[in-house]
Amino acid sequence: MSPALLVELGIGAAGLGLWFLAFWGALLYTRPRPIAAAPPTQDFGGAEPPAVVSMITGRWELTEDAAESTFIDLAARRVLEFRQPGNDPLQTTVHVREERPSGLNRYETMIFERVRRLAVGGTVPLTALTFRDPAEATSWTKRLNAAIVADARSRGLSRRRFSPAIVAALTIIAAVPSIAAGLAVYLHSERDPTSDDGAWVAPIFFVWFALGFFAAKSRGERDTTLGREVAARWLGLKRYLRAHESFADLPPAAVTVWDRYLSYGDAVGATRVCSAVIDLGMGNRGKVWSSFGGTWRRVRVRYPRFFPRYGQKALRLVLKAVGALAVVTLLVQYGHFVRDLAPGPVTFVLQVLVVAPLVYAGYSLIGVVVDLATPVTVRGEVLWVEVWKSTTSGDNTVPWLHYLAVDEGREDRAVAWACPSPLAGRTRPGDVVTLTARRWTRRVLTLQVEQQGRARAAAAAAVHDEDTEKLILREMSSGLQGLAVAAAMHEPEVYPGRLLTTDEVTRVLGAPAALQDTGRAMAVGAMAVAAYQTAAGSSLVVTTASGTAASELAIRVHRGGLVVPGVGDEAYTSGAWAVARRGRTVVRLELRTGGPVHQQALTWLLSQAMSRLPMSAAPL
Repeated sequence: MSPALLVELGIGAAGLGLWFLAFWGALLYTRPRPIAAAPPTQDFGGAEPPAVVSMITGRWELTEDAAESTFIDLAARRVLEFRQPGNDPLQTTVHVREERPSGLNRYETMIFERVRRLAVGGTVPLTALTFRDPAEATSWTKRLNAAIVADARSRGLSRRRFSPAIVAALTIIAAVPSIAAGLAVYLHSERDPTSDDGAWVAPIFFVWFALGFFAAKSRGERDTTLGREVAARWLGLKRYLRAHESFADLPPAAVTVWDRYLSYGDAVGATRVCSAVIDLGMGNRGKVWSSFGGTWRRVRVRYPRFFPRYGQKALRLVLKAVGALAVVTLLVQYGHFVRDLAPGPVTFVLQVLVVAPLVYAGYSLIGVVVDLATPVTVRGEVLWVEVWKSTTSGDNTVPWLHYLAVDEGREDRAVAWACPSPLAGRTRPGDVVTLTARRWTRRVLTLQVEQQGRARAAAAAAVHDEDTEKLILREMSSGLQGLAVAAAMHEPEVYPGRLLTTDEVTRVLGAPAALQDTGRAMAVGAMAVAAYQTAAGSSLVVTTASGTAASELAIRVHRGGLVVPGVGDEAYTSGAWAVARRGRTVVRLELRTGGPVHQQALTWLLSQAMSRLPMSAAPL
């Protein structure tokens, strides 16, 4: 290769390198900075909707939490209603309370309309809301996110990451690589008398247009001064909620007790069970819950896919490098035959074809040597297992490589490994594993499961047990949803089904009532539920909440009701509900009937329930 060609290629590469350095600097400059959270507080951070709160507290990135929290907020505002018949959150049904609600913004309307269209007789199972068509899910999510971003911008909380000034600056700087490309072509044409004299003009305009278009592409959102102030206040609420583990275990139906605390808790990432149970088909494998290290948090996962080295064996990469060197040898030895047939531009192309495989071969061989010399051992929790590459044999598709995302517990970021499918089949999300791997190719060499995930362990323990709730737990443990749900399930401190008799409920409902839940089922987080129902469909739902923080939040959202004296430490009623607290336990009753509610009878039931609270539930 002639030194002149190296100079020409160097000029073009230097120009592009300068522009991409400026582009990288713009990305770094516009990256949202970390926010110092306000002190922990029970108070809301403002009047911003949960979707906007999710965005600004998530470093100005939109995840499925924005849609989920809006969905929960519609229930908190009584536009929708969540009903959980037992203690399995996956059996929750969604009921449309208003066919034409007012006061909804654009993205709230989109979520409501999706529920309304899927509802039959005003009801749809929570698990039926998932999109079945990936293209439809992508389009719907794109429109939803655009509406949320527009709302955040209109409130002065967000702005486009690359402002017009930054785009203009990058476009102007693009003149440097454009001129460099033109100069490189001009110098080459000067050395080659067969080249077109004006060949250097086209690269200038092409490179300038391409880089300008690339710079103008949307890069997401960034913070504003007001946005940072508001986000800091909401992060104070997040700190308070995250400090109380029981809140994270609340299911969606708990919105009847915890009201908008649950929707805003989901917005700031403090409700892992809600995030696990609610699936609108927008699942984000890039942000996954992890409990490795003792606390639940979300880990951002990156899945490598661009470079062909990922997942490859060392021998295969060496053979590819040798093949590339063979191509270089052939081009050097026999390229003159082609040059003689078509001199000029073909010469330049041949020289480039020599450089490309030569660089690839050197890069691959150096990478393989370093990879073989520096294996790594990783211990952590499996976050995600997914087929990456497969082969087709007849009518069957056989996977041979999986993505394996593992959280080492050191930071909230992880890069997925390339795991051979036989090894990937040994583990499931939630397991604690130790693996050895090659860092450059990301290929897993060995994998050992040290500890089964809590969901899988619970399922294994229940194999020979015919208890209904344990069988439910076993079934729930089969998927990713079960990881958070199963971990949240436990024996309740107070059995809501023991607080009232069927005779007492029958007197209030005016018809024979039967207990739908035995009261001996599992609690989910701080909440346990029991329901009494008549043949005509009228029902009474009894909900208990235990725990200092959980009970305080639960009673706080009901203090706007009418005070009921003489029941527990404090009690309130309004409409079809009545709630009371004694010590660290809250009991809430809700009548679901088609007729008028007799509040005196409802408060009598509440006093009966509170009188049967065990003494162990009394102290704070």
